[in-house]
This record gives sequence, C-alpha cells and structure tokens, in this order.
Amino acid sequence: MAGSMNRVTLIGNLGQDPEIRSTQSGGKVASMSLATSESWTDKHSGDRQERTEWHRIVVWNEGLIGVIEKYCAKGDKVLVEGTLRTRKWVDQNENERYTTEIVLSGYDSQLILLGSPNRAGQQGSERAATPRQRETAGATGGFTPGMGADLDDEIPF
Repeated sequence: MAGSMNRVTLIGNLGQDPEIRSTQSGGKVASMSLATSESWTDKHSGDRQERTEWHRIVVWNEGLIGVIEKYCAKGDKVLVEGTLRTRKWVDQNENERYTTEIVLSGYDSQLILLGSPNRAGQQGSERAATPRQRETAGATGGFTPGMGADLDDEIPF
C-alpha cells in the first residue's frame, strides 16, 4: 500500500446546541455532538430496530465556526467531513482517558447544513435561510444573507 487516507463523512442530527469556546491564543473552537442512526427490520421477529451512534465533532476552521454560531442548533441535520483523531488526556482522578473525535480544520474540512426542523417557520429571522443558502454556507465556509436568493436554477438551454 503506497499511502493512506484519514477521511470521515457523516450525515446526522445535532444532539445539542453547538458549544463555542475561546482559546488562550484568542481563536475559537466549536464542539458539537452528532447522532447518526441506522434502522432495519429484525429477520426473526419482524420488528423495526434502530441503532444510534454519537460522534464528537470539533471545529477549528474559523469560517465554519461563524456559520455554526449563526445557523446551527439542536436537531439540525448536517453533513460534516473531516479527519478522525484520537487524543489522550488525564481526568481529575489522574486516570488516562482517550477521546476519538471528527476534527474539521483547514481547507479540506466541510460542513453542509441540510435542514433546520426547529426553525422552519422563522422567515424573518437571520437564522432562517433557504436550503440553497445553507448549502452555499457549508461549501464556502461563510454565509452572506441574501446571497444566491435571486438565482434561477433553470438551465437556459
């Protein structure tokens, strides 16, 4: 094997409002919990089964943090793309602990806002955006209200 790749892409719902903190150097970091679910029908009983996995997302990309601050809330459906990292830390009882996170930093990370079930009726709010505006926010790392709102999606030929 000539190389390797560390890439994670998840689509899920935010389990709580994102937490934005300031670092000692004056930067910002965002952390979120993301739930992904799978469902199936049990072969033996015929009952519907579901399994939910929780993922810790840490964002160091300042442009994405701005989008997260303005437009993300508990329950929102998002797509995140980043790298998988496991870090070691020591708890209060001096036990070594490990945490595995999906880290979004640099130009190759991505956050796409797929839906906002909590704010569907807030048309006058700055937090309410069309699906196209939300996708644009994720693709560029920033969002300008009104940007793309008057674009026609029809191909002229």
